[in-house]
Amino acid sequence: VVASMGTNLDRGLSSAEAAARLEKGGRNVLDAEEPETIWEKIKEQFEDLLAQILFGAAIVSFFIAVMGDGEEGLAAYVEPFVILLILALNALVAVYQDMDADSALQALKNMQAEECQVLRDGSWATMDSELLVPGDIVKVKIGDNVPADLRILKLDSVSLQVEEAPLTGESVSVQKTVDKICDSSHDLLQDQRNMLFASTIINYGAATGTVVFTGMQTAIGRVQKEVAEAAEEEEDTPLKQKLDDFGEKLSYAIGVVCLLVWGMNYSKFWDDMHGSAFNGCMYYFKIAIALAVAAIPEGLPAVITTCLALGTRKMAKNNAIVRKLPSVETLGCTTVICSDKTGTLTKNEMVAVKVSVVGSDMELSTYDVEEGENSYDPVGCSVVGDFANDSEASPDVFRSLATGCSYNNAARIDLVDGVFTRVGEPTEAALKVVAE
Repeated sequence: VVASMGTNLDRGLSSAEAAARLEKGGRNVLDAEEPETIWEKIKEQFEDLLAQILFGAAIVSFFIAVMGDGEEGLAAYVEPFVILLILALNALVAVYQDMDADSALQALKNMQAEECQVLRDGSWATMDSELLVPGDIVKVKIGDNVPADLRILKLDSVSLQVEEAPLTGESVSVQKTVDKICDSSHDLLQDQRNMLFASTIINYGAATGTVVFTGMQTAIGRVQKEVAEAAEEEEDTPLKQKLDDFGEKLSYAIGVVCLLVWGMNYSKFWDDMHGSAFNGCMYYFKIAIALAVAAIPEGLPAVITTCLALGTRKMAKNNAIVRKLPSVETLGCTTVICSDKTGTLTKNEMVAVKVSVVGSDMELSTYDVEEGENSYDPVGCSVVGDFANDSEASPDVFRSLATGCSYNNAARIDLVDGVFTRVGEPTEAALKVVAE
């Protein structure tokens, strides 16, 4: 592997060679999508047929108000103003939601490692992960995000376990090895046990490897490319399809009714009260248009947007990212969800629920554990039981158990922005919390 990558296990790449490879292959970053401008986001909101009908109705209402005889004064402009206000509020809520989702998605992209330990010119140094090139020798340890796709060259611990959930959705840590894979049937990422993939997390152990893929050539880069291609073929949600169908039928129905009302009064165009046939034609045309505006449900988009926004807020509290408001309704149309494993559908967290200790008569005494506010929060986590009066288990036994759970443990509990999070194996993190 070292020979094929044109590198050296003891000295790594030279600075000159690394610079040449960086120039040729580019930085170790994922392609950023071209961000939508505010104008493009607003424009999207008026691609809906119902919104277009309402916008047309507002323009016609404004035209009628301007062409009117002026008896109504400012009251004639109330209707077009209200319709435009509803459309503006709808667009404002949808654009805000879109920008909120963009910021959350950007946070997910930041899962890539920022720095890593690299061997260059014969010495180890901490370097920006963006500057990695194929052939670089890199060290990773427990808690690290893998900075690029690495072929493992050497295990620096008894074993190496990696959490590949960000890439495969598999909740169980994967045991890695340096052995080569000869069987061609092991082409799936899950079967490549001698590889470390970018954006996955080292749960246990340490290792040295060589970079084989960077940037969009990595496994996570290929996934992003497929997601981007799928987004281009995105279909309308069931709700949008129904609203477009409703808007189309409504526009036809209103058009036919207005034409009939205008045509039924054809003989009255020449009445003396109008002064001329043209004035009579315009008079009954305004009546027909007023009927059309009255038939359009101006409040419908506002009601739909409000309901979807409330649903989005509710999902956001459960850390769900909703990119487009109509997507909230899509899950309501789902009848069957097929899943081949539970890890994808869980939080991938562990918590101790019972504690057993050996009593004086060599029998196990079992106690329930009350969980704190979240899985890794030691505050509020307690073992329920009267230990002082329990002849089967002395406090020393519990102290010994807690000591064992703490010291024979490679996991770490960190406090990040007021939330307790784990670094390492979920099981070991749960044992550390219950020991506390």
